[in-house]
Amino acid sequence: MRLLLAEDEKALSKALTAILERNHYSVDTVFDGQEALEYLEADNYDCVILDIMMPKIDGITVLKEIRKKGNLIPVLMLTAKSEVDDKVMGLDAGANDYLTKPFHTKELLARIRAITRTQMAQADSKIQFGNVSLDRATFELSTPTGSFQLANKEFQMLELMMSNPHNLISGERFLEKIWGYDSDAELNVVWVYISYLRKKLTALHANIQIKATRNAGYSLEKI
Repeated sequence: MRLLLAEDEKALSKALTAILERNHYSVDTVFDGQEALEYLEADNYDCVILDIMMPKIDGITVLKEIRKKGNLIPVLMLTAKSEVDDKVMGLDAGANDYLTKPFHTKELLARIRAITRTQMAQADSKIQFGNVSLDRATFELSTPTGSFQLANKEFQMLELMMSNPHNLISGERFLEKIWGYDSDAELNVVWVYISYLRKKLTALHANIQIKATRNAGYSLEKI
């Protein structure tokens, strides 16, 4: 699941990103409301964590703008204020939930799960292609002969391919979708993770394979 974190306190943003990535989320970070709007227009996210007090454009205005454009993405508002009026303002503007700073990590994760639950329920927990099953809830890759628990980025890459079998996915698309626009990662990191996944599929005697097409990308095909 891919999140956009809009938080201008850089130390807090860095800490939250580390926590979210340890819990199998892919995170893009921005530090002002203008950037948040630009990122939301440029790509699809599963959820936005949006601080109310941000430079350039405040979080409430960002929220009103995306809702005005018909974007129904789940939004969790963060605020340093505890007044009821601020919470009501956020909810009236279209927020799904809010958290008042400081908050506990477990509560943040629970709130994210709660506001994205409908989306997750709409998608099957398991994806099947050939004799391979990928469980979105447990990150388990399995065939009738065994299973592996996938690391975060391995899971995201295979989920993207299994959700789009036979479709070519470029290395650049993997980088944008999984590592994020601001990442310093280079294209060879995609090849490294493809190699990890190929070894796991071979070890499980999968009847599917990751096919590389020169200068085009990768696709998941039946053997």
